[in-house]
Amino acid sequence: MTKTHVSAELLAALGELLAAVQAISLDYATDDAEQAKATRDEVADQLSDYVLPRLVQLDAPLLTVVGGSTGAGKSTLVNSIVGAPVTEAGVLRPTTRSPVLVHHPDDVEWFSRDRILPDLPRLGDPDAPDGYGLRLVATTSIPSGLALLDAPDVDSVDQINRELATQLLAAADLWLFVTSAARYADQVPWSYLKRAAERSTSLAVVLDRTAPEAVEEVRGHLARMMTARGLADSPLFTVPEGALTYTGLLKPEAVAPISGWLRDLAANPADRRHVIGRTLDGAVRHLVFRAHDVADAVESQLEIARSLADPTASIFDAAEENLQRRLVDGSLVGGEVESRWTTLVSDGLERIVDVEGGGRTSALPGSFVLVESVASAIKSLVVSQIDRAVHDATERWASSAHGRSILHRSPGADRISADIRAATDEFGDAWAVDLVERIAAADDAGVDPNALVACAAMATLVAGSSTTASNHLSRRVLDQAVGVDAARSLVDHSVSTLRGGAHDLLEAERRRLMRLAPGVDTILAQQDALRDAARSAEYARHTDFINGEIAP
Repeated sequence: MTKTHVSAELLAALGELLAAVQAISLDYATDDAEQAKATRDEVADQLSDYVLPRLVQLDAPLLTVVGGSTGAGKSTLVNSIVGAPVTEAGVLRPTTRSPVLVHHPDDVEWFSRDRILPDLPRLGDPDAPDGYGLRLVATTSIPSGLALLDAPDVDSVDQINRELATQLLAAADLWLFVTSAARYADQVPWSYLKRAAERSTSLAVVLDRTAPEAVEEVRGHLARMMTARGLADSPLFTVPEGALTYTGLLKPEAVAPISGWLRDLAANPADRRHVIGRTLDGAVRHLVFRAHDVADAVESQLEIARSLADPTASIFDAAEENLQRRLVDGSLVGGEVESRWTTLVSDGLERIVDVEGGGRTSALPGSFVLVESVASAIKSLVVSQIDRAVHDATERWASSAHGRSILHRSPGADRISADIRAATDEFGDAWAVDLVERIAAADDAGVDPNALVACAAMATLVAGSSTTASNHLSRRVLDQAVGVDAARSLVDHSVSTLRGGAHDLLEAERRRLMRLAPGVDTILAQQDALRDAARSAEYARHTDFINGEIAP
C-alpha cells in the first residue's frame, strides 16, 4: 500500500525544528544578523508552507510552480497547457500579486488554506487584502493529481513580487522554470536554478520565445550550462516562437511535449511519488544545513550578549557583596539609629540586665521609634546600593553601540525601578513585623517586648562586628530575657531574613535589567535547541528517505 504520510518521528522532528528556528531572536544588530534573519525566515517559511503540509499528505496533487524571468511567457504557457485563458498575460497582469493555481475540480480540497501556503490568503477570504492572494481556478482541462501555479517574475522590479515568487517556488513539488533566448543567461534566473540544484528540487526547464533558426544553438548552450551547474538530469523543453491563436494561446503542438510529460506524471503514482520524494528529501536536507547556518550566526549574538552580561554580572556581584557586608557590620549604626539607641540606653535599657531572676520591666517609649529608624536605614541602604548598581551597569552599556540601542528604546532603564522601591519598603516593614512576632513568642520573662525588638534589630545590624558595644549590650538583654540559645536563633534568623531579602531585591533588579537585552543563557538555550532539532531532523530524514526516495 502506498504511504500517505511519513513517520511520526520525522514529523515531530521537523515540527521541533520549526519551533526552534522561529525562537531564534537575533536581536543584536551584528554584521550577519540581517542575513541570518532572512535564512531563519526562509527555513521557517518552507517548513510551514511546503514541507510539513506535504509530508502529511503525500497523495496530494503534484504542485507544479511555473516561474521564471519577466517576459519569458509563463502565463501564456500555463494558458496554453490548460487550453484556456485562466491567467492573464502581460507585465501588469493581475496575477502579479494574485498568483493563479489551476487544478482539477476533484482536487479542490487539497488547496485549502490550512493545507498549503497557509500564510497566503485566498482571494475572496474576508482577511485577504484587495487584489492580493492566491486565486484558485478549477478546470477539467487539468488532470486530477496535477496542479499548475503561475508565479510572479523572479526578477520583478517589485520586491513584494520577488518575495512572493521565492515563497511559491519553495512550496513546489516541481519547478517548471521558463526562460527565453533573450534571458536564459541572466544572473537572477540562474541564482534560482542554483538553489534548485542545491536542494535537489525536481525541475524542468522550458526554453520559450526562441526564433526557430536559433533554437538549436540556444538550446545547446543552455543544456551545457545546466550540465555544468548540476542540472543535467532535468528535462529541457523548447517552445519555438510562433504566432498565437486568436485566443492568445500557443498552438497545441508547441506545448504538447510539456503537456504530455505533466499528464504522464499525474497519471503515474510511482513517477509522481519519485518527483515528490526527491524534492522533499532535498528540501529537508537543505533546511537542516540552513538551520545550522542560523545557529552559527548566533555566535556573534552571544559575543554581544557576553559583552553586556559579563560587566553587569560583575557590577551586581560587587554590589551584593558590599550590601551583604554593610547590612550587618555596624555601618547602619550611625546618625538617627545611633541617636535613638543612645536615648534608649539612657532611658533605662541597661537596668533590664540587672533585674534579679528577670521580672516585668517598665516600658521604654523609644523602643518602637528605634525599630522604625532601623527599618528605614535598611531600606535606604538597599535602594541606594541597587540604584548604584543599575547606574554603573547601564553606564557600561552606554559605552557600546549595542548597549546604547537598548537604552534608547528603554527610557528610565538607568535608574532603579519603581517596583523595586516599593518592594523594598514592603520588605523592610515585613522584616520588622517578623521580629515583633518572634519576640512575642519567645519572651516569657515579662521584659518590655518593644525593648527586646529594638535589641534584636540592633543585634542584627552589628552581627558581623563582634567588637561593637551595641552588639554586646543588645545581646546581653536578649540572652537574659529569652535565653542564650533562643537569642542566638532569633538573631541568626533575623540576619538570614535580612540578607536573603536584600539578595532577592538586588537579583530582581538584575533580571529586570537583563530582560532588556537577551542574555547569554537564553541565546545559548535557543542555539542548542536549534542544533539539537536540526540533528534530529537529519537523523529522521535518513529513516524516511532512501536515496532520495520515500521509504516504503
